[in-house]
Amino acid sequence: MKKHWEVLVVDDEPVMRESLAAWLAEDGYTVDTAESGREAVTRAAAKDYAIYFVDLKMPPGLDGIETMMEIRRLHADASVIIMTAYATVDTAITAMKEGAQEYIVKPCNPEEISLLVGRIIKVKNLQRENLILRKKLAKQYSFHDILSKNPKMIEIFDLVREIASLRSTVLIQGGSGTGKELVARAIHFSGDRASKPFVAVSCAALAENLLESELFGHERGAFTGAVERKRGKFEMADGGTLLLDEIGDISPKLQVDLLRVLQERKFFRVGGNEEISVDVRVIAASRVNLQEAVAAGTFRDDLFYRLNVINIHLPSLRERREDIPLLASAFVERLSHELGKAASELSEGALRVLVDHDWPGNVRELENAVERALVTSKGHVLDEDDFAFLRREAGHGNGWAAPDNMSLDEIERQVIMATLNRTAGNVKEAAAALGIDRSTLYDRMKRYGMSRTGVE
Repeated sequence: MKKHWEVLVVDDEPVMRESLAAWLAEDGYTVDTAESGREAVTRAAAKDYAIYFVDLKMPPGLDGIETMMEIRRLHADASVIIMTAYATVDTAITAMKEGAQEYIVKPCNPEEISLLVGRIIKVKNLQRENLILRKKLAKQYSFHDILSKNPKMIEIFDLVREIASLRSTVLIQGGSGTGKELVARAIHFSGDRASKPFVAVSCAALAENLLESELFGHERGAFTGAVERKRGKFEMADGGTLLLDEIGDISPKLQVDLLRVLQERKFFRVGGNEEISVDVRVIAASRVNLQEAVAAGTFRDDLFYRLNVINIHLPSLRERREDIPLLASAFVERLSHELGKAASELSEGALRVLVDHDWPGNVRELENAVERALVTSKGHVLDEDDFAFLRREAGHGNGWAAPDNMSLDEIERQVIMATLNRTAGNVKEAAAALGIDRSTLYDRMKRYGMSRTGVE
């Protein structure tokens, strides 16, 4: 296996450079050399070496530390060994702090070099084997970019395969961050519409008049600013699939308009007289429980029944804890490359912290937590200390207690007020944070005499 590993030796002294290269070649490694930092960086840009031996003191240009930093910008997980004839505690600390894997003093002992390189290569072989194993596991438990080995999720995968080529409307419900759009994409790309457009629109992101134009398009002059005809999402998705995300947030008027489109497959652009026919499969997604919204009178029952032909309920992450190590490892692998970070795996302690956490934000929160840990981590392995912020946040949550002598209405009023303050009066964001739809929040604000422009 050694012949597959390549080493770069960087030293401005020809004797040292060639002798070290010869020792490594005798051990079976393929060795390249560079006489300056600039040359080393050029070689590293063309090839990722298993190990880099870099002299600390070199001619003007790039010294050893600067060369190492440039190499690690190109290859975040590079194994760099700094060499120097002038060993001091300060230089050793600097080298290790900047990411050197080892620090050795000249003249080098061939036997020590062999043992050092052998140890590093052994670790790299284990990392390679772990990566291959993780990829095999990810492939085994992967379905259209969704990773899971949870029985409920496997049932959902099977259902997706069954319904993929149908025209029937699908309603996907589940908490924020559970992967509703991923499931919608899986439905589309598993069926006979896969070569046609997949169009997604967030119903919570736009005001009623803007969402109407976004969905159905508009004619020139339909309203101020409509300087030309615009096709809506229904037209753009013709022949394919339209995902209506956060369908529970649409207004009563749009609920009526949408019901007509689902029944007749026809609509008018805003300000238009021409009736447009489309062949679109509609998938709706909602973090709000639409059955409860129907019971509360905020969502039309006839629209709900039209949407709820095929129902998929996505379990929360705390209901599928066996997926947490699988997902976390996949996030570490992808994000470490995107962020240029050295960390490429999780310790057992870190996995315990992740599995024990409740994840109110579900898979999206897990991904954000992994990214935060990678950004702040200095090592090659993420451990429990890198996720200490999860324990702190959980501790704050568990320590809350209702104030004495305060009614339920007053507690609700203060919670709403605090949320509106935090979102600077943005009702849409506040409703999302509180887990209710905007109409419900407006009702509460009216009850307690609040206004979005007069936040305390």
